[in-house]
Amino acid sequence: MAFRDPLADGEPRQEATAVSAEGATTALALDRESDARESDVETDAGAGIVAEPDAAAVVATRPSRRSTNTVTLDDVARHARVSPQTVSRSIRTPELVSEFTLERVRNSIAATGYVPNLAASNLASNRSMTVAAIIPAISASVFADALHGLEEVLSPAGYQLFIGSTDYRPGHEEELVRAFLGRRPDGIFIVGTDHSPNATHLLRESKVPVVEAWDLSDDPIDSVVGFSNSESIAALVRFAVERGYRHPTFAGSFQTGDFRALARRTSFEETVAKEFPGEPVRVVDSGTATVDFETGRRLLDETLRAHPETDVLMFASDVFAAGAVLECARRGISVPGDIAITGFGDFEIGRHLVPTLTTVAVPNRQIGTVAGELLLARMTHRAVDTAEIDLGYSVVARESA
Repeated sequence: MAFRDPLADGEPRQEATAVSAEGATTALALDRESDARESDVETDAGAGIVAEPDAAAVVATRPSRRSTNTVTLDDVARHARVSPQTVSRSIRTPELVSEFTLERVRNSIAATGYVPNLAASNLASNRSMTVAAIIPAISASVFADALHGLEEVLSPAGYQLFIGSTDYRPGHEEELVRAFLGRRPDGIFIVGTDHSPNATHLLRESKVPVVEAWDLSDDPIDSVVGFSNSESIAALVRFAVERGYRHPTFAGSFQTGDFRALARRTSFEETVAKEFPGEPVRVVDSGTATVDFETGRRLLDETLRAHPETDVLMFASDVFAAGAVLECARRGISVPGDIAITGFGDFEIGRHLVPTLTTVAVPNRQIGTVAGELLLARMTHRAVDTAEIDLGYSVVARESA
């Protein structure tokens, strides 16, 4: 089974949105709406009494039109026997509407098949209630974990996520930034702190709250949440030194555009030069090969062929490391007796391998939740204490090294 690299480290097409006449009418109605509560029901002018049909009766009433292309806000109002302003308020600010009336309006929306014109509502409120998330790979589990954390915070507040994948291409990231900004999101979550000059300029000038993630920066665009990729690998090398290993090799995929993986490689090279003076720096690069068990097996092969003296093989991903551990078991190579193996990411599989995998754990889901909290604070104009939040990492010592 193939895995996209979670830590080695489709493009939505931008379309013009035309606001219909109905949408323009809705926007004008919203603009005229006062902040005070209005009557939740209409008054029968002839009888001088308030009409209060129960919710079941409202559901039973047949709408005059069924198509979502033709049903209007006024149709919903007639169906629910309330004013158009009350329907509008029920959609935009339901907390200002009584539970009884809110239920009737929602039942009528369901019965008529009405789809609110969010473009018109956004024009009236100057809020889109959306957040754009730009990640390197949708298939990577660590980024999926972060998106879950992000959604856990933003969804209860009424925000929805737009997601785009850069596939580790800086040019494509810039295209996504431009496309998403054209849709006027209320906030942007973006993985990494290295962007093209144009993308950086667009994000800074947009005045939209931005949270960069999975790294740290002395000069973030707005806010940044993550950990030090450089320090995490340096800590793993020092761990190997403490365990008595003297001939480390680093193996992984270090493609252009994956700045976090490149930072980890550079840190490995610098730390080895410091800890092992005179020792050659050994790096095995799979290039753009798929991040899966098979590539891990091939990286093990290449290491044993090119650097047979290696006593600890450090992989840039737990996926590679797992493939190597399984291949060692097949060949009868003792881990860690003949060669020690470490990973990066602390994936679930590493805890179930034999031997269990020594690795570096990073706070994938927490990155998403903290980023969501920062975005929510900025989007609601609340003060943020710091622009940089370092969530740290930890070396997890298990049986493989």
